[in-house]
Amino acid sequence: MKAAVLHRAGEPLTIENVDLDVPRPGEVEIRVLAAGVCHSDLHYINGDLNGRLPAVLGHEGAGVVERVGDGVTRVRPGDTVITLWRPRCGDCEFCTTGRPALCALGRTQAASGGLLDGTSRLSLDGEKIHHLMGVSCFAERCVVSERSVVSIGPDVPPEVAAITGCAVVTGAGAAINAMAGATGDGVVVIGAGGVGLSAVMGLRLVGAYPIVAVDTSDSKLEKARELGATHTVNASTQGLADELARISRRAFTWAVDAVGLPQTLSQAFDAVGTGGTVVALGLGRVGATVAVPINPLVQQEKRLIGSLYGSANTPVDIPKLLDLYRAGHLPLDQLLGERYALTDINDAYGALAAGATGRAVVMP
Repeated sequence: MKAAVLHRAGEPLTIENVDLDVPRPGEVEIRVLAAGVCHSDLHYINGDLNGRLPAVLGHEGAGVVERVGDGVTRVRPGDTVITLWRPRCGDCEFCTTGRPALCALGRTQAASGGLLDGTSRLSLDGEKIHHLMGVSCFAERCVVSERSVVSIGPDVPPEVAAITGCAVVTGAGAAINAMAGATGDGVVVIGAGGVGLSAVMGLRLVGAYPIVAVDTSDSKLEKARELGATHTVNASTQGLADELARISRRAFTWAVDAVGLPQTLSQAFDAVGTGGTVVALGLGRVGATVAVPINPLVQQEKRLIGSLYGSANTPVDIPKLLDLYRAGHLPLDQLLGERYALTDINDAYGALAAGATGRAVVMP
């Protein structure tokens, strides 16, 4: 099968004829229909994040189950599924309290570059190739644990299904789960990429107001307005503090950093008023830190929290998000950007690095 392989950080992906083993017990083989072009993969390509290489990238996918290994009960051949880059064991402290994004199985897969047993189903010319986050969906097919899929109906377009498995559940999920008390509160969303735009949509659902999207791209800010932002600020030409004071006489209660840079997280901290909360969604370079001013943190009782994977219970929340999409409350079609063939994947990541608007997808 054809797959996009990263051999070394800092180099382009190469399209290779990769061998894929059959699924073992508890695993499923998926024919990939769509895979989202996520910034997390770009972190691995650039070397900002460390992974086991060489590897087939891609973690935001959707497809059809073609075969299953022994003992699989969650899905059957023919089912349409979304891949999860954080599986759930179902038994640990975090899974049983509805926080499967923190399940240790995800860290196990990330550390080994394999599936749940630490081994790979991928090889190239007889040599092992690693998985990325237990998925590797920049390929015509992939084998994943049955714990790494959510079954959905066939009525959802594959592009929409794919981006729901990462960008949408991360952004909209954080608004619903980590910011459930934001109704009527002012929120600043820094970064209008796929995750930031999804957060905007989620904040509109929970009734936040005003919702201010901040970016340096006018086209991204226009897209943010389409998806529910009530105001926008271009940080390259406008002073953020002055604009926020103009937009609302009340201090902002929440700020979302959907970028993952020290400077954007600092901006988010400064954007909230007394008692405000900053929700960090974007991943940064390994070892990156941010300086938090101690006195405002204490004297104003500000909070800085992280939200991984939208703080979501993914097997429950992803179907709910798709129900909202079907009902017309989440305009996910408008979030989509360009479609690319698998052979054009480097063009897709070049466009992402250059600031493309909307969530692009690869169609293997």
